[in-house]
Amino acid sequence: MKKYLFLILASATLGLTSCSPFNVRSDYAETANFTSYRTYKLRIDDLKLNDIDKDRVLNEVSRQLQTKGLSVSDNPDLIVNVKANHKKIQDVQSSRPYGMYGWGGPFGWGVGMSRTWSSNYNEGALIIDLIDTRTQKLVWQGIGSGISVDSPKAKQIQIPEIVAEIMANYPPQRGK
Repeated sequence: MKKYLFLILASATLGLTSCSPFNVRSDYAETANFTSYRTYKLRIDDLKLNDIDKDRVLNEVSRQLQTKGLSVSDNPDLIVNVKANHKKIQDVQSSRPYGMYGWGGPFGWGVGMSRTWSSNYNEGALIIDLIDTRTQKLVWQGIGSGISVDSPKAKQIQIPEIVAEIMANYPPQRGK
């Protein structure tokens, strides 16, 4: 019975996590000792966002790090470098309906029509780098893409969500 309950819970968890509109991944240095990192400092020299989005990103990154037990410091263990970019996406879709039916019903002769349309939009991505201040080496990187850059209302919701999904992979689970 426990075996079946575990399978049901695992399937439900997988189903919930696969519903995200974002593409999130991370990587880390095998040699890094993540339990030794207690403090951080944000670095934003490469964060090309408007002030509103910059505040959203940095506030959420800080919130996520603090929930993981890290605190802000002028002499930190980690430098947190956040970058953002976006790319233009062209989405092309088409449909092939049965069309207009002529004499003889749906199986008789008639004129069929297909329709193709495209839409252009900008998709944003965030990159969060954690750099060990002692070695000056990158020890963890999280990347998330899929932010609807063209919609202010969507960004207001999506930025905290994507940062939370990215930071869910920190600290990394060794061996997974």
